[in-house]
Amino acid sequence: MLIQSQSIATSLKQWMVSLLLMLLPLAGAMATDICQQRLTKEEFKARQRAFITEQAQLTEVEAEAFFPLYFELQERKRQLNDEVWSLLKKGREKEVSEKKYEEILEGVYDTRLAIDRLEKSYYEKFKQVLSFKKIYLVQQAEMRFHREVLKNFGEEKRGDKQRPREGRERR
Repeated sequence: MLIQSQSIATSLKQWMVSLLLMLLPLAGAMATDICQQRLTKEEFKARQRAFITEQAQLTEVEAEAFFPLYFELQERKRQLNDEVWSLLKKGREKEVSEKKYEEILEGVYDTRLAIDRLEKSYYEKFKQVLSFKKIYLVQQAEMRFHREVLKNFGEEKRGDKQRPREGRERR
């Protein structure tokens, strides 16, 4: 019983980490620029494209071939993430049975697997237009971009930018 509980706890932790990772593309809905202005979806995509292009050192030809695929993948992942959120909302209803929780979790896991398969299929497409090194650099740039978006969003949410303490630089 203890081993099963540990296994469930480990699975739940892995699921939560996976959920957080798959929600990163949704950060665009909350994105703000340095001037604290809300960005439209198109502005966000343009900034994301510019950032990734620069950081991954994509040529214009590579960028033109890559980004239609990339944004298509992001949209399909967004749709699947919407399904996950819809399932998770059902768990907030009053008097949810164990059977219903099981159905919710099965659906969430199945959708996460669908996202993984989708990402793998797009990786195959990316290989047709970018080198492995460039794909790697794109992934690194994407993570940096989302980290910056979330950092800026957090600063806006606090309402003021924290000043670094005297003698210490802000990172």
